[in-house]
Amino acid sequence: MKKIYLTVLVFCLYFVAHAQQAHYQSQRYQAPSDTKVQAKLSQWGDKKFGLFMHWGIYSIPGIVESWSICSEDASWIPRDSTKNYEDYKRWYFNLNKQFNPVNFDPSIWASYAKKAGMQYVVFTTKHHDGFAMFDTKQSNYKVTASDVPFATHPKANIAKEVFDAFRKEGFMIGAYFSKPDWHSEYYWWPRYATADRNNNYDIRLHPQRWQQFKQYTYNQIQELMSDYGSIDILWLDGGWVRPKSTINEEVLSWGAPIPAWDQDINMPAIAQMARAKQPGLIMVDRTVHGEYENYQTPEQKIPEKPLDYPWETCMTMGDAWGYVPNDKYKSTNTLVHLLVDIVAKGGNFLLDVGPKPDGTFPEPALQRLTEMGQWMDVNKEAIYASKPIVPYKTNNVCFTQGKNGSVYALYLLDEGKVADATISIQAPPKMPKKVTLLGVKQAVKWKQKGDVLEVSLPASAKMLQHALVLRMD
Repeated sequence: MKKIYLTVLVFCLYFVAHAQQAHYQSQRYQAPSDTKVQAKLSQWGDKKFGLFMHWGIYSIPGIVESWSICSEDASWIPRDSTKNYEDYKRWYFNLNKQFNPVNFDPSIWASYAKKAGMQYVVFTTKHHDGFAMFDTKQSNYKVTASDVPFATHPKANIAKEVFDAFRKEGFMIGAYFSKPDWHSEYYWWPRYATADRNNNYDIRLHPQRWQQFKQYTYNQIQELMSDYGSIDILWLDGGWVRPKSTINEEVLSWGAPIPAWDQDINMPAIAQMARAKQPGLIMVDRTVHGEYENYQTPEQKIPEKPLDYPWETCMTMGDAWGYVPNDKYKSTNTLVHLLVDIVAKGGNFLLDVGPKPDGTFPEPALQRLTEMGQWMDVNKEAIYASKPIVPYKTNNVCFTQGKNGSVYALYLLDEGKVADATISIQAPPKMPKKVTLLGVKQAVKWKQKGDVLEVSLPASAKMLQHALVLRMD
């Protein structure tokens, strides 16, 4: 018995050591070599602001997306404690029979997103629970299945309708796709209990079953790449489904069990197929740092300083990714400040909204999108296609540089506050010859005091909210 314990301990230490080594090797960003991907990535990087949407059967009861059917014990995975686990899973998986968003009209979503100043969209075609929001031929657990009330609706193939509506408004199109599929018998085999987020059988003992899952995944992605028009981004979630050799400190920090087998789904084959059908496709295999993670995705946070590779903060407008009744939405002031901070550090902001069960956006979300659009209408030249410039941010002032060479100082205002008659810009990137305040016609008076730019604002500046933008030429 002691020998067994010693063997297990040695294996664990060996595994952790190699996982740490993999972390340091894979943490470096690997730029794509495909010139079409490079061009698409540059185009995406200029968009700066995108809409993320989590929508599925979990929106009906208004609970956390998918995770409540995962039996890991974590405070952020709530579950009805009055039901035993198997009964709960059965209840959850049967929510598909209630999915009937009779007010679904993606053209309205696209209209609000465009008014907000957003320029790309990422939509959940399938989350971890396996319910496909598109007409997949690989599974009958989908929005177009006969047991789903919405299946008879002319807009039943939801992902197609969403992509078409946003494409008409000039958006870049991103397809979110979960690599794990907790409804698939090839991932969670009904023969065994589902202990955690990982597949629930030893792949080394059942390689053919895993091969079936790999083919199932490949086929679903092939459908999305073939039948849904031009796709710009394949946004892959579920980073624990990966080659074992790529497990790093980031994965270990999740606290999830690490299986002894390899959950490799053959990303090279998927990428080759996907890019043959969608030339220049941006691949985002989240947290699996390497050639198939063309940009990285800090979640619910902003890096402290600029990163030297393409990145995107994905963040919820409220507290939840999907629709939850009485969610606490961030204020418009907070959202504008987040956008400014992210862009000043060279990133993109992917802001998530969870549609309601009936297919409409919650009223607070519509209000935030409208108000952000009002700010963007005035100040978008400091956001789109901008680049970070040292010192990036000083106190409550962020800086960006436009392609025309102009430098912008974005002066963040506190919630509900207006600017003082005189404001100071500490150590701007350069002292200007001309200063313009976006959104007002009156001339701006300014003077230099050492490394400080003192700006006297016209009275009309008191009409501006959230952040003042000074263009310095």
